[in-house]
Amino acid sequence: MNLELPQKQIGIAVIWDRSGQILIDRRKNSGTMGGLWEFPGGKIEPGETVAECIAREIQEELAIEISVGAHLITVEHDYPTFRLIAIVHHCQHLSGIPQPIESEEIRWVNASDLNDYQFPAANDAIIRAIQLARVSE
Repeated sequence: MNLELPQKQIGIAVIWDRSGQILIDRRKNSGTMGGLWEFPGGKIEPGETVAECIAREIQEELAIEISVGAHLITVEHDYPTFRLIAIVHHCQHLSGIPQPIESEEIRWVNASDLNDYQFPAANDAIIRAIQLARVSE
């Protein structure tokens, strides 16, 4: 753990639909870690709770409404230029058709298929937590 790196604290949504699939999106090719898949979310603004951040980011990035549920995992990961603190919550899709406003594309996938997609390194722990949660249900 490198305490000298700048920190980014983000809220991340694991969005489930009624059929038990999860929404993932592919990052824009031009940006940092371009073309990789991710769970949607974003930076927590000053004075904002994690749940408020997640609901706002999902509305801005995907144009859908969700309910933010239970905390799944908090991941701390050092990338070469920053330290990521990702606070991940289970969420339920309520309404709207997801739009790739801030991404290249979106997909609904089964938890068991998440390993078939290339995610940034910090997401490995999130994927393991999702798959373990599904096994224990």
